[in-house]
Amino acid sequence: MSVSAFTAAKSQSLSYQSEREDLACAFRWTARLNMHEAVANHFSLVVSDDGTDFLINPYGRHFSKMRASDLLLLNTEVAPEGMGDSVDPTAYCIHGAMHRNNPQARCILHVHSKYATALSALKDTSIPPIDQTTMRFYNRVAVDNHYDGMGLGDEAERLSTVLGDKRVLLMGQHGVMTVGNTVAEAFDELFFFERACETLFLALSTGRELNVASHEVAEKTAGQWAGYPGAAEKHFNALRDILDEEEPVYRD
Repeated sequence: MSVSAFTAAKSQSLSYQSEREDLACAFRWTARLNMHEAVANHFSLVVSDDGTDFLINPYGRHFSKMRASDLLLLNTEVAPEGMGDSVDPTAYCIHGAMHRNNPQARCILHVHSKYATALSALKDTSIPPIDQTTMRFYNRVAVDNHYDGMGLGDEAERLSTVLGDKRVLLMGQHGVMTVGNTVAEAFDELFFFERACETLFLALSTGRELNVASHEVAEKTAGQWAGYPGAAEKHFNALRDILDEEEPVYRD
């Protein structure tokens, strides 16, 4: 590679600073909330207009230590070098297929968080509308009940066809995935979906009868959540403010 080509490649790999900072913030807050799992799980964000170039976490870097410059720039159409070394094979397969087949999913957050994963392990994965947070997801969750391995090859392609027009994909016997146009949108969905699952399990643990809202009330409340002005952005900006003060190195 010539000096000029190397310089251009390095410049491209370190571009998209704002997007990198948002994604690094999401990683660190997910770790703070204990929604990560070792050095597994992956977040990605499309940075090109055609949807082919995306940022994703490197294999082996802990969420709590993620920095903007750590993130890899990959392409949905070109298999990366370093597979199994710097690139997690399931990360590239699942997120590459999801971005390739779901152009509306600019940001994809995938975790094996405690309560969402517990829900994914049940035969009945429904979330009854028992409070306003569970109502947020009323009829708004895609569910995959055909788990067939760890998301490599054909399994990744199959998963990418399940999301439809939803923003949450509950991956049966696996975990959860949320999507959005921005990191803020996808993170807000992830945060509140985990809270909804936690509320459901806590309510069920009492052994008492659930107070399930009517279809009309649940649908109305879900619509109000969707139309609440600036909620995801304000939530995420507040998180960035905290990291700017306590862990500013995430932006490096």
